[in-house]
Amino acid sequence: MREGNLPFLLLLCAALSCAFPANTRQTKEEGMQLIQKYLENYYGFKKDGEPYVWKSNNAMTQKLKEMQEFFGLEVTGELDSGTLDLVQKRRCGFPDVAGFSTFAGEPKWTKHVLTYRIVNYTPDLRPVEVNAAIRKALRVWSSVTPLRFIQKDRGDADIMISFAARGHNDFIPFDGPGGSLAHAYAPGKDFGGDAHFDEDETWTKSTEGTNLFYVAAHEFGHSLGLSHSKDPNALMYPVYRKFDPSVLLLHQDDITGIQYLYGPSPNTNNDQTESTEVKNPTESKDPALPNSCSSNLTFDAVTTFRGELMFFKDKHIWRKHPAVRTADLELISSFWPRLPPGVDAAYEIPEKDEMVIFKGNEFWVVRGDTILPGYPKKLYTLGFSKDVSKIDAAFHNEMEGKTYYFIADKFWSYDERSQSVDRKSSLIRDAFPGINGKLDAVFQHENFLYFFSGRKQLEFDLNKKRVTRLLKTNFWFPC
Repeated sequence: MREGNLPFLLLLCAALSCAFPANTRQTKEEGMQLIQKYLENYYGFKKDGEPYVWKSNNAMTQKLKEMQEFFGLEVTGELDSGTLDLVQKRRCGFPDVAGFSTFAGEPKWTKHVLTYRIVNYTPDLRPVEVNAAIRKALRVWSSVTPLRFIQKDRGDADIMISFAARGHNDFIPFDGPGGSLAHAYAPGKDFGGDAHFDEDETWTKSTEGTNLFYVAAHEFGHSLGLSHSKDPNALMYPVYRKFDPSVLLLHQDDITGIQYLYGPSPNTNNDQTESTEVKNPTESKDPALPNSCSSNLTFDAVTTFRGELMFFKDKHIWRKHPAVRTADLELISSFWPRLPPGVDAAYEIPEKDEMVIFKGNEFWVVRGDTILPGYPKKLYTLGFSKDVSKIDAAFHNEMEGKTYYFIADKFWSYDERSQSVDRKSSLIRDAFPGINGKLDAVFQHENFLYFFSGRKQLEFDLNKKRVTRLLKTNFWFPC
């Protein structure tokens, strides 16, 4: 472990029911002990073993003044209620610094394309929810820098992400619920960039419990080389606030710090609601790139995958998070080199963390950027007759555990549990009133299906069993 790779421990002070005014049960001596521990943890104060006597010029008083100045409190050097209230708040355990800060020597990644791998998953959330939270947290930083993040499924990655309880082989054990939330390491070798999350916490995707996205966004700031900021509005501020999804996480102080290390994003707007990993294809003059805002846009296949929407077109793929305005345009081969261009259909099986992709009479199963061994396989291995030459569209209904395959004006359902397909097909218009003709793609988002046919898409309400909206194919893009 390098000296520069110090972990950032997300420590929570013990939860107390109130501050320290005179009407509380806590004594001044207890308050002094709490302050002393806080100064030892975050301001380098070293206890000399002598009984503490309050003096205006002793080391502890000077450290207390330093802390008060850092947090913008009145610098008294005394145990006032504002100081005592602050030290009881949730915070990150790394020592405090002024302004945005980087590590000594300013360690940073020397490349702009970084890999990450989620080694294991918390049982508190579904894998697809963990993937979405981690990807969204990384996009907080890629939205204002040239950095780009690619998820790996196996092997080493620049940022290894894991969930563990108590001791977990990095000499920094977690301490159970409500204490250390997570820790991360500065860029470098070995543990460099890695982020560990305490499995004893209750991880959530809401404002209750411990919001994984919020904690991860802070941690990845450390993974990229940032330390703490004294700006109370900054994401890298050491004291944690309750997650508010309506507030943009990055403050100008965070942006100044990360751009000091890596430079600004190609998108000069620094819009955190967008991903800027690639340039908007609508602005590109390269005729080989598909235009997401073309009035003639059609898709080969559309599916969800790990919290994102995936739009396949020829040899390209758009990746888009439903909560993010723009999409990332990539080559299919940059993720799956063995996949052919111009796929016919695709769907996700969230409970298996897999995506199934079809081209002609063959299909592949992928997990992350890895094609599983033994693929491609022929369509007939799913139970179709050998004269079925292609699938037009497909989607997986997680609640039913069934996958629906659409061919011409008919569909078959496939039970993923029993791995058996319907013996007979059904007419699409009978099961999905209002959906007629050949389909190009279909995917499910919340309780709606979106059927694509040519330059239009139809929104179908699964509860009401009817079409609710007629949309353009590029409805999901900011055109």
